[in-house]
Amino acid sequence: MSRVRRIHRAWLVAAVAFVAILGAAGFRATPGVLIDPLQREFGWSTATISLAVSVNLVLYGLTAPFAAALMDRFGMRRVVSAALLLVALGSGGTLAMNASWQLLLFWGVLVGLGTGSMALVFAATVTDRWFVRHRGLVTGVLTAAGATGQLIFLPVLAHLAEGPGWRVASLTVAASALVVAPLVWWLLRDDPADAGTTALGAEPGAVRAPAPSVNAAVRAVGVLRSAARTRPFWFLAVGFAICGASTNGLVGTHFIPAAHDHGMPQTTAAGLLALVGVFDVVGTVASGWLSDRMDSRILLGVYYALRGLSLMVLPGLFAASAHPSMLVFIIFYGLDWVATVPPTVALCRKIYGPDGGVVFGWVFASHQVGAAIAAVLAGLSRDQLGSYDLAWYGAGALCLIAAALSVAIGRGSRPRADAPSGMLVPDERRA
Repeated sequence: MSRVRRIHRAWLVAAVAFVAILGAAGFRATPGVLIDPLQREFGWSTATISLAVSVNLVLYGLTAPFAAALMDRFGMRRVVSAALLLVALGSGGTLAMNASWQLLLFWGVLVGLGTGSMALVFAATVTDRWFVRHRGLVTGVLTAAGATGQLIFLPVLAHLAEGPGWRVASLTVAASALVVAPLVWWLLRDDPADAGTTALGAEPGAVRAPAPSVNAAVRAVGVLRSAARTRPFWFLAVGFAICGASTNGLVGTHFIPAAHDHGMPQTTAAGLLALVGVFDVVGTVASGWLSDRMDSRILLGVYYALRGLSLMVLPGLFAASAHPSMLVFIIFYGLDWVATVPPTVALCRKIYGPDGGVVFGWVFASHQVGAAIAAVLAGLSRDQLGSYDLAWYGAGALCLIAAALSVAIGRGSRPRADAPSGMLVPDERRA
């Protein structure tokens, strides 16, 4: 009888990370379904609520590089478990909320910090530590967890917000975070050596370099200072800022109220946004597979260009019901939602080597800054002009700029003779 082949421990770690990232994405996206209920109860303007969403988005991004450094210093398990408890505290605190500054504190600051510590930089850290083989694919799968979280949470929370009320929706988020925290503490391991094994695909006996002993904040800032002297960093950061503006900041925050402006029920709009998550799973996993085999710069250029064109046609598709043309947009846009992440992670890893995870944290921070700016500007546009049309067209044009920057990322980097195959070294010239 042939001996049953054991599943490598890396796949269990990836599964736990998938659950944590899934929850983080669902928790962060919740304010999108709370805009209308909060307006009805408190009379707050779209711009006021969007400000809290923007703080959430900024901290979701700015926390990432520091979280990456903290994970290097103290371990993924401690950082992610603490982040889940912070989300529970922030979401639970909204139950007694009666002023807009409290929304800013609970959903903006606490949930932003918590979810930011479980953002895509966590996925990059897991794949760097636990995988040598299938890195691109696993990065795609973990990135898709964000879309899956949206798929699971948004329709449920929309129904809760419209039925029992937004407080029940907030309580659901807090309870979910508390359920996931012990699972992470029990099953997640910081390094293959902790489980008596090596990374999947690594040479037998291979060990990871010791964690830097420098203060996590000092290291994060030091890596930024070094990377900021290179041109590829700015091309990646600006492109990813546009990525955030055209996804989380605009569509993720304002698609539901924009559809509601045209007579579509909020629950139907939330269902469409969740459907984006269904197709994003397919698109992101496929993107991860492709990033193991193709030039990541070309992939990014194609993704951004297609997204820009799709956003430019969106204003003409809104109606009171989900007609076929809108469904075609949802499918097309969904396939491209965060397909940009695997090639971006791959480029950070190739260009910046061991610091690639922290560099990606800073690139991801630019993603969330772009998202925050778009969330506020789109809210102001809606308040002042009565529609979101300008926001859709503007985001589409920016995506075309991101496509051009992505293709140009290779300029300013040179191959290093002693580097692993395909690794690039940043040009020392300032951008």
